[in-house]
Amino acid sequence: MADILPFLKSLISVSGLSGFEAPVAGLIEEKWRPLVDEISMSRVGSIHGLKKGNSSGSSIKSKKEPRPSVMIATHMDAIGMMVTKISEGFLHITKVGGIDVRVLPGAQVTVHASSGEELPAVIAMPSAKLLPEAVGDGVLEINYLLVDTGLTPREVNRKVRVGDLVSFANEPVELAGEVISGHTLDNRASVAALTVCLEELQGKPHQWDVWAVATVQEEVSYLGGYSSAFELRPQIAIAVDGTFAKGPGANGWQTFPLGKGVGLCMGPNMHPFLHKKLKELAERLEIPWFLDVSPDHSGTDAYPMQTTAEGIPTALVEFPIRYMHTPVESVSVKDIQRAGRLLAEFIVSLELDFVETIVWE
Repeated sequence: MADILPFLKSLISVSGLSGFEAPVAGLIEEKWRPLVDEISMSRVGSIHGLKKGNSSGSSIKSKKEPRPSVMIATHMDAIGMMVTKISEGFLHITKVGGIDVRVLPGAQVTVHASSGEELPAVIAMPSAKLLPEAVGDGVLEINYLLVDTGLTPREVNRKVRVGDLVSFANEPVELAGEVISGHTLDNRASVAALTVCLEELQGKPHQWDVWAVATVQEEVSYLGGYSSAFELRPQIAIAVDGTFAKGPGANGWQTFPLGKGVGLCMGPNMHPFLHKKLKELAERLEIPWFLDVSPDHSGTDAYPMQTTAEGIPTALVEFPIRYMHTPVESVSVKDIQRAGRLLAEFIVSLELDFVETIVWE
């Protein structure tokens, strides 16, 4: 299996906030182009890579009849911040997507200035003596935090505007135990897993067409999940995303061990027949897996894909991420590779008449 780590590091070393995914989209397009037959961009910026089915089957009625297709969605957008006010050379910010404000003081960031420059900066927390008494000594709300570029007020006013983006800038770190830590692993790690899948498929025959999709704006609106599913109209869909890993203060039934396998999610957002097939395949391939239960909206691209048009049978494949929505998210490289292999083998297993066998029970 190819080493996916260098590509993953490149993915989490660039920005690409929700609604502004172009920096990371270019990397993905370059990586996927030799792995797919066609690649394009949707009207809203999602990447569509088509790998055509490359084996025949007796079930196909005509050579001109379209092959069935599976859409695999991995969102490429990231959480971040946006400038709301400039005061005496310091930037006030708000959240783009769900950010844990507790981890922001001291964070290394990049200000994507209107001047076209990328300004290195840090997020600072004012001294308690300078804050209103009502604020207290607890966690500060984001409106009290300041971004410091080191520039003079005059230079800041010349370069930066309200609405400019601020992204995390810390470098990826390889931890012991084949774990990588950095910002934006949710969900660039899933893009890496889908890339593993495409690489595995290079030497394998498969009857179904495969739509590899890197969606936009999952963190704020599910725009890419909705629009790509509507445009491509696949027969089935699989979302790939992170779930919560066990860690300090996170040991309940909704968390799972890091590096111990792939998550297969079950609940009203996921089709039980697809879940069963993925579970049986994982066991046959001796890929360790765990059951994740989502009694409601899964909070992933599985939801918009399932509810698009007439409804699309959808599954959700996961891997645990520790410290979700912080600059030091951590994930096991083995889990990424396992997810990619499971996706590839599932695609290979699909018979042309698979859709006719799907039942909700």
